[in-house]
Amino acid sequence: MTQKILVIKLGAKGDVIRTLSILPAMKKKFPESEITWITKSNISDLLGKVENIDRVLTIPLDLNEEFDILYNLDIEKEATDLAINIKSNKKYGFYSEGGYPAAFNMGTEYYLNTLFDDELKKNNKKTYQEMIFELAELPYDKELCGISLTEESTKYAQDFLKLNNLDNKKIIGLHMGSSPRWPSKAWSEERVKEFIKKAGDKGYKIILFGGPDEIESHPKIIEELKLEGYPVARNNPFNSNSEFASLINLCDKVVCSDSFALHIALALKKEVIGLFFCTSPDEVEDYGLLKKIIATRIYEFFPEKMNLYDEDLVKSISADEVLKNI
Repeated sequence: MTQKILVIKLGAKGDVIRTLSILPAMKKKFPESEITWITKSNISDLLGKVENIDRVLTIPLDLNEEFDILYNLDIEKEATDLAINIKSNKKYGFYSEGGYPAAFNMGTEYYLNTLFDDELKKNNKKTYQEMIFELAELPYDKELCGISLTEESTKYAQDFLKLNNLDNKKIIGLHMGSSPRWPSKAWSEERVKEFIKKAGDKGYKIILFGGPDEIESHPKIIEELKLEGYPVARNNPFNSNSEFASLINLCDKVVCSDSFALHIALALKKEVIGLFFCTSPDEVEDYGLLKKIIATRIYEFFPEKMNLYDEDLVKSISADEVLKNI
């Protein structure tokens, strides 16, 4: 008999991508199952071709169905409301009680506590994936769930290669964007320019990745470097997720902060150099693909001062140190 399973995961786009890792373990435990995944529309385009997801739904929605098992992996109100209101024989993860997140099951308690206890979060050595598997009461074996690229996005990437004369070149993808919420997550502009020049001297070509927050800064960086003899390709800051992923897939190596780009690159099984300034390196699973470079002052900021900007902090990882790991 087919079991109907519902997974609710909203949150940041990178969190959604790294949460896909539960799918192989879920399918192994429940081989005769049909999995529905609820998320936000801003990431749903990448979930449509993910193996083991039978149906993707986006909020807002009114789902009048009954499920055998429900996993809510998010504390957002929209997610906890869905978790309470949707009928299911068994529920794991989060719901809301008296306006505060609460746990459906014991496996969720540890992860829930890390979200509100700074001391526990600072000392936590479990990866995000370990905590999610514990929440879902699934055995963890460092499963990595990849994402598939559409023919359309693959063609987009090949056209980008030709347009930027990058065919048969050694390409480093460089993404140092960060949400304004975490201003010290991103490498300093000074270090970015220094790295691009030193990598260029070693024969690498750079694709500089960014989004709407970099509309003003990236053209200035690119123009300055061009005048110094270092041409740099740049993605469209309004790329769809699929287009963004297809360009990441062109790269031989990816250098990035703890960001959406990091989780996309890992899902595409790319070698990644991750820079950690104010977020937990321990919570990020490396899968044997990720080399972590950790700022020496990180625990002056994580987790209590993650929202503060510190120029010395974002400059504290040198271009030479990153290049050495390339």
